[in-house]
Amino acid sequence: MKTKFLLLIFVTIGLIKHSYSQTIMNIYQNNGNVTQIPVSSIDSITYTSAVVTSNLPTVITSPVTSINSPNAVSGGEVTDDGGSTVIQYGVCLSNNPTSEPTIDDFITIDGSGTGVFVSNLNNLILNYTYYVRAYAINSNGVSYGNTISFYSVYAQNIIVSNPGNGVVLDGYNYPTIVLGNGQEWMAENLRTTVYANGDPIPNIQSNSQWGSIEAGAYCYYLNDVQYQNIYGNLYNFYAVADNRNVCPTGWHVPNDLDWQTLINYLDVNAGGGMDANTAGGKMKTTGTQYWQSPNEGATNESGFSALPSGWRIYGAFEQMGTWTYFWSSSSFAGVPGGTFDLNSTSSWAMGADGGSGDPNPGNAVRCIKD
Repeated sequence: MKTKFLLLIFVTIGLIKHSYSQTIMNIYQNNGNVTQIPVSSIDSITYTSAVVTSNLPTVITSPVTSINSPNAVSGGEVTDDGGSTVIQYGVCLSNNPTSEPTIDDFITIDGSGTGVFVSNLNNLILNYTYYVRAYAINSNGVSYGNTISFYSVYAQNIIVSNPGNGVVLDGYNYPTIVLGNGQEWMAENLRTTVYANGDPIPNIQSNSQWGSIEAGAYCYYLNDVQYQNIYGNLYNFYAVADNRNVCPTGWHVPNDLDWQTLINYLDVNAGGGMDANTAGGKMKTTGTQYWQSPNEGATNESGFSALPSGWRIYGAFEQMGTWTYFWSSSSFAGVPGGTFDLNSTSSWAMGADGGSGDPNPGNAVRCIKD
């Protein structure tokens, strides 16, 4: 925030005594005018500073999608204009790893005002790491969103996945992966027994209570803690939607767009999981130690390392070894979110189609960095 102070009155104050014994105050103003006031008419002398507040806009960078060199898609959202109309927004792009991109680099100009915008990035060089972030300009200056890196590849070429820095919650250090589209995901299922603020999440073992509870809850598969080390915990949707955050601070349960962005990065023809695709195979661990045969199409190219954790439905435990269901945090008109699913007989990552309508199933949770 920049603050300017404007002195409204007087530079010099002088007192003149006239021959008829009346004392006059001369007020010399910044604009050169002189005002004379009889001192006898003055009770007190004050001056006022006018404060002019100058705020920059607030803007968020969207994940990079549809990476198919020489093109990609990003964008952002201007969430606040800072009290002054945003006259231009877009993204700035650079391949310099030592500094964040600015408007002095390549930019797109995608509009003005507030709201969501899409930026088309064209003429990219193949096999380069690029850095992109949104910008917004108002009369007070320019502000920037978060920086996202991505790798320019042909769609049919390479899945870029690198180890992240990891993240700790409830005393456990989760490994993470950073994909070429800028997303950073946990590489294991969530196993926390507390929310991010430290409040405990109830462990519900009773089948009848699990099916009727209307609060956040978790369980182990078959209520056996030995499964936690491999598959993590199963959570109901109440835990997913709780504003105390079941994920670490700075992370969140992925929404539909997060999942669709991941799936489309792994297979550009996936339609966010609604069309036949190979993304699921690129997310599953290989072999049949955990997945039942044939574990169709499993390569784990993404490093996502999905395991068949099964689910808990109306209290009953089912499908470990054959299916995994990951919660989406999205909800529609109050209807609980759906799931994104993988199974042992297909390489298809199956996307949610609106809310499931049932908050009580116990499903796996993966977290994604904000």
